[in-house]
Amino acid sequence: MKLWMLGSGSRGNAVLLEARGTRVLIDAGFPVRALAERLAAIEVPGESIEAVVVTHEHQDHVRGVCAGAKRWGWSVYATERTIDAYPALRDARTTSFIAGGVIELSELSLHSVSTAHDAADPVAFVATARSSGVRAGVAYDLGHASTRVREAMRSLDVLVLEANHDEGMLRAGPYPPSVRHRIAGSHGHLSNRAAAALARDTAHSHLAHVVLAHLSDSCNDPALAARTVRAALGDARCASRIHVAPQHAVLGPFMPSGKRSWRAEQLSLF
Repeated sequence: MKLWMLGSGSRGNAVLLEARGTRVLIDAGFPVRALAERLAAIEVPGESIEAVVVTHEHQDHVRGVCAGAKRWGWSVYATERTIDAYPALRDARTTSFIAGGVIELSELSLHSVSTAHDAADPVAFVATARSSGVRAGVAYDLGHASTRVREAMRSLDVLVLEANHDEGMLRAGPYPPSVRHRIAGSHGHLSNRAAAALARDTAHSHLAHVVLAHLSDSCNDPALAARTVRAALGDARCASRIHVAPQHAVLGPFMPSGKRSWRAEQLSLF
């Protein structure tokens, strides 16, 4: 499996996954022209993408979904409540799924898990490549990590994790109190400290990459976010590489470390 960040932040989010020719987007929050440019930068034709799955209905996650589906013929998946909250998804003939359910694509299985965010029915995803068992998790736009999210994000090879803000920078930042309260609330966004705790609690020796996503432009610093999470992983004796996803550029691909014997043993149990 390979994973690319096509960009992540308040102006747009999109994650590309590939396994044995199956390509899927988690979110398409950029205008279709920007999506085309970023896909072209990594030599991925838009029409080669099988599907786009939607985490929630906010514009920075759905802006290019319908136009991309029309232009390139993507299948679209979202929960029924997300479709109700963003009716344009019905025009894209979106297939609904239940939060907690599984979307089965050609070579990838995407397990969804409900998250805590101020949206209609937000979800995180764990993608598993059938042939190899490689697993990648994408958890952003969540105010806190529930037990269910923590359990879902264990035994991953690649973790995409929100590290939206530094708590001190948020308190001193430019937002009015109501916005600061929303961001820091239980259905807002993860702080660096909360992201570090989630990374520490789900870390293991075969976690190859942690990609920090959805950083605030005004209330965070990439180096600070990386240091905070790296310190937590050091405490957990995990040597994962830490990356920070930019808003305006593609980052990746991220792949497993290549030490697959533990996964083969796990798969043999089934």
